[in-house]
Amino acid sequence: MFSFLFPSKVQNGTSRKASKMLKEKEKERLFLWICKFAGRKKVGMLFLCLISAAVFVWVLYVGKGEDSQDGNTVTNINVNESVSKSDSTFENSMTNAMGLTKRLVLLPPPTGYFLGYHLPPGHPCNSFTLPPPPADKKRTGPRPCPVCYLPVEEAIGLMPALPSPSPVLGNLTYVYEENLSRDGEFGGSDFGGYPTLKQRNDSFDIRESMTVHCGFVRGIKPGRNTGFDIDGADLFEMEQCDGVVVASAIFGNFDVINEPNNISDYSRKTVCFLMFVDEQTEKYLISSGKLGISKKIGLWRTIVARNLPYPDARRTGKIPKLLLHRLVPNARYSIWLDGKLELVVDPYQILERFLWRKNATFAISKHYRRFDVFIEAEANKAAGKYDNASIDFQIEFYKKEGLTPYTEAKLPLISDVPEGCVIVREHVPISNLFACLWFNEVDRFTSRDQISFSTVRDKILSRVDFHFNMFLDCERRNFVVQKYHRDLLLRLAPPASPPPPSPPPPLPVLETSPEKGANSPIRRGPGRRGKDRRAGSRRHRKVVAGGREMEPS
Repeated sequence: MFSFLFPSKVQNGTSRKASKMLKEKEKERLFLWICKFAGRKKVGMLFLCLISAAVFVWVLYVGKGEDSQDGNTVTNINVNESVSKSDSTFENSMTNAMGLTKRLVLLPPPTGYFLGYHLPPGHPCNSFTLPPPPADKKRTGPRPCPVCYLPVEEAIGLMPALPSPSPVLGNLTYVYEENLSRDGEFGGSDFGGYPTLKQRNDSFDIRESMTVHCGFVRGIKPGRNTGFDIDGADLFEMEQCDGVVVASAIFGNFDVINEPNNISDYSRKTVCFLMFVDEQTEKYLISSGKLGISKKIGLWRTIVARNLPYPDARRTGKIPKLLLHRLVPNARYSIWLDGKLELVVDPYQILERFLWRKNATFAISKHYRRFDVFIEAEANKAAGKYDNASIDFQIEFYKKEGLTPYTEAKLPLISDVPEGCVIVREHVPISNLFACLWFNEVDRFTSRDQISFSTVRDKILSRVDFHFNMFLDCERRNFVVQKYHRDLLLRLAPPASPPPPSPPPPLPVLETSPEKGANSPIRRGPGRRGKDRRAGSRRHRKVVAGGREMEPS
């Protein structure tokens, strides 16, 4: 019935069926022809290839369609500048091909490092050599020598944008002990902990990730209920120091604060000058009118440390000296000065000369006279610097570990004894580890850090390529001026001026006699008789008003 009403549609349907049947017959003939000329074993492989090609074409078609639909919704990914353009293009092309554009998260590129630099050819500092010392027989002690610094602006421009590499060690964390264990064989303290000798030895085994004792063991944050406690406002200020720090300390009112000189305006704005003091020193500074509400004395910002962990001021001073990276955790570079020193060169010039130009992360000067630990120990004993038995014990312990007298075989290391009053360093994991382990030796043995220095240095250098720079003492004396301790300054002060001479005794009072006239004096006082009277008349003649000499009566 419906075919009668729509004759054209019926005819079209019939023709379509006929053409479809014709196509199927042609496919059967093609299949029979392929089977006729191809072996049966090869037919399966041929069909597999055809199916694979069809699937591949379908995947490309679908992927292209999805890319065109989602192209306006994909956000740009900022790639670190250290990644090259070719690398980022390759990653993006692979991402698009696999259809994972929206799901892929690019990992951060490897962090770059500062690998040093060389001054341009012909630069005066490249050919700079130390002149011979002046022939002054009257002055035989240590003295400064010339140093080839760059101008301040050039030194600032050469400040590395990236940190120096830290060989092997990449992650350094510190021991926190809520309940202190006193299982250590000897030495240690509540502030530094009581590490066993096994823990000490393990700390010299440099690994990619390490946890070591490094002071402040009783608290999570240094300076907060850890011993050597610091006010919250001062802790906050120190956390803001994210560049260069110049630090010093005075405990026990032992030294006089020395104002830095020749400091550029840029350094005054960008460098943190921190002076750590105890309550005794703070009290003196306030009473003398030098310290006010601003907590600043010139460039120095005073940081008051309370609840000191050691009764010895010299040992307490090793905390900011060696553990400065824990007190200013965001700083990149630091210069440590003992309290008796005055800085006379800009900090950026010092960092450029002794760290960046040398591609070093730790710099310290050699002792001006001694270079052997055994000689240094005897000098400390002779000067009464520490208990002799404790010094002997420390030296014997190091000898059992292999300490030997210094010889030229240790070159290019020029000395085993530093002049530890100045330390210039970069705060990277390997130099921080060195400072921690050096402090642990000071905490376990004597506070004389010159004795333990070479043991820590040599143990680390035997395992990794620690970029270490030991420079001459005369170069150190070029950028710091050594002053006297306060007690010595008081002894060297000139004596108080003598009081003015007392006035001469008054002359005897003479009165006039009415019988002899107005010009006739009457002598008061007991008279003398005989020889005494005549002798006294010859020796003492008085001049009275009227200008006339009086003869004896």
